[in-house]
Amino acid sequence: MYDVIGDIHGCRKELHDLLEKLGYQTIQDNLHHPENRMPVFLGDLTDRGPDSLGVINDTASWVENGQALYCPGNHCDKLYRFLLGRNVQVRHGLETTVAELENSSSLFRQQIEKKFKKLYEEAPLYLVLDGGGLVVAHAGIRYSDIGRMDKSIKSFVLYGDVTGEKDDRGMPVRRDWASIYPQGKATIVYGHTPVLKPRIIGSTINIDTGCVYGGKLTACRYPEKEFTDVPSSLPRVEEKFRTFM
Repeated sequence: MYDVIGDIHGCRKELHDLLEKLGYQTIQDNLHHPENRMPVFLGDLTDRGPDSLGVINDTASWVENGQALYCPGNHCDKLYRFLLGRNVQVRHGLETTVAELENSSSLFRQQIEKKFKKLYEEAPLYLVLDGGGLVVAHAGIRYSDIGRMDKSIKSFVLYGDVTGEKDDRGMPVRRDWASIYPQGKATIVYGHTPVLKPRIIGSTINIDTGCVYGGKLTACRYPEKEFTDVPSSLPRVEEKFRTFM
């Protein structure tokens, strides 16, 4: 039994509130559920929110202890490349995580960077669970691509089905891949695109309900396919949420 948790983006308080509401108990670096449920984090742990380093520290510890699962998002990928010294643009939220690192002690920064690199390097691109019945991928995945791990699939899983164009806000235009996903196939739980409430289309479920934009942090309970959420403590930014016809 799994609790798939959407994009956290440094909202550590909401993460702990949600885990408590789901029935988890945290003792130091350990996470436990009386019914042996397991949280699954679908990427974008960091950026924009107030405590990205705390979210990294928690998640990395729980995954290392075998108490949680994780797959990366595009913000995770960018932070990893930054920590390797690659030439990445420190914007679109990364600047907040970098500021946290720069304001930390040298020892804590080293510990967090080491933890995050290990977490990222050992994570699968996406998770196939429940004998293939559940797939957790940050921005989603086409049914025909499940099992593939090549470069083009990585781009889709991390960034979505982008067209290469930009909208009037300068953001990438994404195709609505979920609207044509085959009904009755593996359940895909994903995030990446903030929506006002979980979006269920066929066998796909988007649970990024924009916590960092003043929405909610949402978990999809599987196999029940029920939702549990907690409200954000941050100001509402209405224009960040996407609506679908």
